[in-house]
Amino acid sequence: MYLAATVFDHPSWTGAAVIAAKTAAVYVFLIVGLRVLGKRELGQMSLYDLVMVIILGNAVQNAMINNDNTLGGGIVAGVVLLGLNWALNRLVRRSKRVEGMLIGHAVLIVNDGRPIREHMVREGITTEQLDAALREHGMQSLDDVQLGVLETDGTISIVPRGSKVLRTRRHYRGIRLP
Repeated sequence: MYLAATVFDHPSWTGAAVIAAKTAAVYVFLIVGLRVLGKRELGQMSLYDLVMVIILGNAVQNAMINNDNTLGGGIVAGVVLLGLNWALNRLVRRSKRVEGMLIGHAVLIVNDGRPIREHMVREGITTEQLDAALREHGMQSLDDVQLGVLETDGTISIVPRGSKVLRTRRHYRGIRLP
């Protein structure tokens, strides 16, 4: 009986409410913070980015549940995180405005073989990263490129010169071709 009571220990109702509120605050903070970082940083995680995510998870875990090491406290935090994530995904699917704020739009970074430097600088794309994307797509140089687009997931799409460009509303909304 003592073992079961220890395993299934839980916080008080007030403690559970505090855990839920702290978890929601940390979730919103991380969503905003990661969105501010930009698309490219999230699309291309390096080793030190992975370490940062692991350490960040440990740091915010302490802020969410404080000294409550009960199973119930962990379940409350998990339910709040899952619920907020579910609600945010539904909101993004239903509202184009929220989708634009949280997910962003694709950005044209190469047009007709010419890089658009101001877009690259604004999005944090280096020439080396663009060159790597060209190599990934089998391109020798920018002369072979009709369009280069930084997608919302941080990847760079390359359309070879002479290819038919498929422009869908979702992927190219907000892009103005010069």
